[in-house]
Amino acid sequence: MANQALNILISAKALAYVREAARSRYGLDQIHFIPYSGQQLDEQTLARVDIAFVSRDITGRSTKYVLDPATDIFYRMMEQAPNLQWVHVHSAGVDRPVYVHLRDKGLSVTSSTGALSGIVAQSALAAVLALNRRFRFLEQAQREHVWAPLLDELMPADLQGQHVLLAGWGPIAQTIQRYLNMLGMRVTVLRNSAVTSPTDIPMVPYEAMQRLLPETDWLILACPLTETTRRLVDRNALEAMKPGACIVNVSRGEVIEEAALIDALRNGHIAGAYLDVVEKEPLESDSLLWDMPNVIISPHTAGHSTGNESRVADIFLENLNNWVQGLPLRNLAR
Repeated sequence: MANQALNILISAKALAYVREAARSRYGLDQIHFIPYSGQQLDEQTLARVDIAFVSRDITGRSTKYVLDPATDIFYRMMEQAPNLQWVHVHSAGVDRPVYVHLRDKGLSVTSSTGALSGIVAQSALAAVLALNRRFRFLEQAQREHVWAPLLDELMPADLQGQHVLLAGWGPIAQTIQRYLNMLGMRVTVLRNSAVTSPTDIPMVPYEAMQRLLPETDWLILACPLTETTRRLVDRNALEAMKPGACIVNVSRGEVIEEAALIDALRNGHIAGAYLDVVEKEPLESDSLLWDMPNVIISPHTAGHSTGNESRVADIFLENLNNWVQGLPLRNLAR
């Protein structure tokens, strides 16, 4: 492959950084870039595309279910490019229908797992602190010019010693665990199997979740969306949870049965939730979740930060060098 010119479909915004780094860092001169500025490319140009880099500016404000026109065009071009072999995605998750379809067609699809892990973990930590310290209540009191100390039933419980059930053990979950450990919280990890770890962190398979929920103060979801984790937190799981427990979801909205969660939040069985993701994005304007005083919502932005573009591009460039050298690709979707 080293002697074969490659054609990469890439956003005009990402092009300058990637082109310069490809040459200076890896000496990749046999690369042709096809910049995308929001317009459909002709069939002849699409036939030249070998690789597509889906950077954050390509997806913009699109969600899995609602696409901006520029995102839709890029996705359709990937489907139409007859010689496309590999797609790199800016996100950690590659469960959008277009990526699944391309992978099922036999293309290599790689993610940017690791680039956003620290940022997402910071959002999860902020959510735990905000829910525990009742920031929503304090925010409302400030808005109403009311001096409302956190006393009596509003007194926050100590986080130290509280039990966290953490779903997932990828880079995001591992960083979250380190942060929680700093707070003195006890973490049990849910993963596909109770694989032994070089640490002393308890790890159990997903099948064990139900028996652990009654003793769980926090359920933090940082797992990929799979057939195992889809609706992992259903009505039965929510009813089994310890009264007054809180939920933090930085994985995928489909991991939670949303209607059941709303019921549990309304009746107080679940004390609070931070939801960076919901079942269908964007969240409908009439959803009850918007106005719940015990819910914090962010629009799938837990991983957003100014440094992401270069971190994602660096993973793509490492993989591009691997591709040229015939080496295994990092973060290859299975």
